[in-house]
Formats: sequence, structure tokens, C-alpha cells
Amino acid sequence: MKKSVLIICVSAMIFNISCAQKTENQISTATEVPFTAELLIDEMQIPWGMAFLPDGSMLITEKSGELIHFKDDTKTIVGNVPEVYARGQGGLLDIALHPDYENNGWIYLTYSSPEGEGKGGHTALLRAKFNDNSLINNQLLYKASPNTTKGQHFGSRIQFDDEGYLYFSIGERGARDENPQDIKRDGGKIYRLYDDGRIPEDNPFVGTEGAKTAIYSYGHRNPQGLVAHPETGDIWDHEHGPRGGDEINIIKKGANYGWPLVTYGINYSGTEITDKTEMEGMEQPIHYWVPSIAPSGMAFITSDNYGDWKGSLLVGSLAFQYLERLEMDGNTVVFREKLMEDLGRVRDVKEGPDGLIYVAVEGKGIYKLLPKD
Repeated sequence: MKKSVLIICVSAMIFNISCAQKTENQISTATEVPFTAELLIDEMQIPWGMAFLPDGSMLITEKSGELIHFKDDTKTIVGNVPEVYARGQGGLLDIALHPDYENNGWIYLTYSSPEGEGKGGHTALLRAKFNDNSLINNQLLYKASPNTTKGQHFGSRIQFDDEGYLYFSIGERGARDENPQDIKRDGGKIYRLYDDGRIPEDNPFVGTEGAKTAIYSYGHRNPQGLVAHPETGDIWDHEHGPRGGDEINIIKKGANYGWPLVTYGINYSGTEITDKTEMEGMEQPIHYWVPSIAPSGMAFITSDNYGDWKGSLLVGSLAFQYLERLEMDGNTVVFREKLMEDLGRVRDVKEGPDGLIYVAVEGKGIYKLLPKD
């Protein structure tokens, strides 16, 4: 990851956008947008993930541990949700439907779980079915270990690819010097499974002694965005850097994304983590943010509902409380703009089956972006 001028520019311990201009294009504030934002679901605290059911209703995770079913303008708490280790950034996290949900009924959840070895918790992946406002047939597919009482960097997002493989992310749990570079340890990884939790035979570390064979890529910090590119099918992630250096990456089999050996960021105290932004054998991000926006949630616009925005990437910002639109030319960001400024901490963004964009905002709820006539 190229560094050079960037760290020199932070002698005052403050990142400046102009400093990063070599690789970071400036962001604009949108003056006109092709939508109006309608608050669809109100009074939610930290709506972490959203999934759209075939009947038009929605399932929404609250980080506190509640799963909400929203149907006919009514919110109902879903029963038999797994126990969560609700500490710091931990709780009930992402939710996704199986690509063949209408035939098999499987729903997937990630959450911070207290099960297993040691005090505290670690990220888990579960699948279940939804019946009569309750989860049934709950099956734990993966549980990271060992538990820790640290409250940071659980991840975690879920994404299926075009071949039906299931990907999910786990943050490095605040153990940056132990977990992300060690394939024998959980944390700081993107994982790939079959939909029933089995390990694919061609995962990159199958056959490596002591390795966590569910790992697909490593060297990540705290990925809270995961999406399949609508044209290439590639899996993209974004992840939180430290102070500066949030990244967008295209996930490759067996690849090392560098954390913490290379980074565009520094410690929150202002001290240097490393003097390297690139090393042989480590992947470069396709984009990075300086200063950090604290990205959460990620979606491509694939419909024609928003004019020439089709193909753009949407990312929520927790730190600056806006929705960011990134205009893409292939894998290159060519333009950035802020949408829905000062609305609140944007936790998730999804394109629904109706082709409309839905945005989850902490302390507010779920907004639906209605195209202007």
C-alpha cells in the first residue's frame, strides 16, 4: 500500500485530504439528488442489517440482540434468536437470505456469540428458518475462537456469490499483532463456506497443517461491507482502518491484505503503525479514505431508478454521518459525493428487490429512497 508523502504530511498528527490527493479524490456535496428520502421504519436504535422477504416484508437486526419483522407497517420481535455477547461493537449483526430462499427457506445471521472456549465472545454464523415470527431449525455453521472480552472488531457481513458459496467477514477482535496475519487463528479474515457450513475442498488453506480452512483471505482489520459485483461477480469488501486508511478491496483467493504490516493509517494517538504502505505479496486496495469515514454497509446500484447513478457504489459513513456515492470506472473511483448529510450514522445500505435503495440510520430507522419523477 503506497505511503510516501502521506505519513510525512501528518507530522502535525492530523490527516488532511489534500495530503492524500495522490490516491484519494476529493468528495463533493450533492446539490441535486434524484430521490426523496422517506422514513419507512422508525424508532430503531442500531439497525445493523436488513433482508427482504419474498412477500415484501423485511427482517432487520438490532445490534442489541433483537430481530425485527416489519410487515404491513408493523414491527414484531422475532422469537428464538441466538444469545448475543452484546459488548462494544458486538451484538446481532448481519442477516442474509439464501439465494434460493423461496425453495429452501434458509436465513443466515452473524452475531457475537458467548459460546465456546473462554470468557467473552467471538463472531458466529448461524442459519435458521423463519416461521410464525420465530426462528426454527437453528444451526450454528461457524464459531470463531477463542472468545475474548474485548469489545471491538467483530466484523461482520454476509454475501453469497454467483456459484452459491457463502462469504462472511470477521474483524481481528482488537488483536492486530496476533490474528490477521496468522491463518491458524480466527479474526481479520474473509471466510468461504458451502451454504450448509461445509468447507469447500478448494479453499486456499485446505491441507495446510493447523490452518483455519474456512479462511478465504486474510490480513483484514474490521470488514463491515461485503458485496458481489453485479457484473463480474467478484466479492468486494470495505473495512475500517485505524486513524485514516479505510479501504475497499476486491477479495482474491488466498490473498493477504496486509493489516497491520502495511496501512495508510496511523494509531489513534497519532503515532506510526508502520512506515510501509506496500509489501511484496500483499494486495493493494482499489480505494482508501483519508481521513477515515468509518464505512458500514455497501451496495451497488443496479437499477435504472436513479438515472445515471446505475453502477455507482454506495457506502455508509458512521463517522461523518452521510451516505457516500462512489462513481466507478471499472475498479477505479472517479468521483465521490455526500448524500443525506447529517442525517445520522449510516449503518447499512441495500438495494431492495424493487430496485429501490434502503438506508439504515442509527437512532432513526430505515429510509427508502424514492426516485423523483
